[in-house]
Amino acid sequence: MSNSQTSSHRDGPERRRNPRLRELVEEMLASIRAAANVELRTPEERGPFEADMVRVMQTVRTHAVRGETPARRD
Repeated sequence: MSNSQTSSHRDGPERRRNPRLRELVEEMLASIRAAANVELRTPEERGPFEADMVRVMQTVRTHAVRGETPARRD
């Protein structure tokens, strides 16, 4: 599909066929826009979470390189 076909399809009446879905998308976008400029945590509060994320990603990379699947924790 060319860009002109994609654009006309996107802008056409088909994207409005499901008004409930459109309403849900609009609500989600409004929520994202409202939260975009809100700091939920201070830099001090984020520090431990960021350190955990680094640790988790190192573990994921290690297992991915080895082709391992870690045991599931329940």
